[in-house]
Amino acid sequence: MPKFIELTRAEGVATIALNRPAQLNAWHAPMRAEIKDALEGLNRDETVRAIIMTGAGDKAFCAGQDLAETKAFKGGGEGVAWLEGWLAFYNAIRRLDKPLIAQLNGVAAGSAFQVAIMCDIRVGHPGVTMGQPEINSAIASTLGPWLMNERLGMSRTIELTLTGRMMPASECHAIGLIHHLVPAGEVRAKSLEIARELAAKPPIAMRLDKQFFREMTEPAFQAAIESGRRIQREAYESGEPQEWMERFFAERERRKAG
Repeated sequence: MPKFIELTRAEGVATIALNRPAQLNAWHAPMRAEIKDALEGLNRDETVRAIIMTGAGDKAFCAGQDLAETKAFKGGGEGVAWLEGWLAFYNAIRRLDKPLIAQLNGVAAGSAFQVAIMCDIRVGHPGVTMGQPEINSAIASTLGPWLMNERLGMSRTIELTLTGRMMPASECHAIGLIHHLVPAGEVRAKSLEIARELAAKPPIAMRLDKQFFREMTEPAFQAAIESGRRIQREAYESGEPQEWMERFFAERERRKAG
């Protein structure tokens, strides 16, 4: 029984809800393993024709990496091992034969931003924010910039990566990162509408279209992963990410105490 996600099915549509609302649904290795297993199982389930991913609560789709996990890394080897775990997770998304809809109910930051833009269609409301803030925690980015460059071009990718700023929903919609921007109370209904529409499409054509998208991007994806191995080793060997994450937690405790 999953501890960190909720999985439901109805009328050919499955929903995976990330379920750590107290942590803004930030994920760690056990949570990602549950999502991976769920996606792989749903891909094999012939009764499921479309999948929705969302977050529990009304504040976050997912805040991205749980920094309590990464701040404990002792060196470059652990940084590389962490990246290898992400490879299996991302492959579970990339190898889906069925459409995946991101039902965005709040913030999608860092790796969650990456997962959201790996989804086929994104639905959000005006309070959603999205972005790649890793640099603010001294985490070097590789897959995020590759994904953004594929969708947005180099100029905006550089700006978003180096500033680490979060984009409001209006900007995300204007540049195509949110396909459907609806009132907050309508995000679930719109996501289900789209999922059911896609579930009714011819399944073989759907599978082959998704297969071709994967084939078009696979060489660049593998290159980004290989760069990530080298870059994360150097980053975590330096100790800088661990130091900046400790600062983050210290500042958070200071704010709570004050």
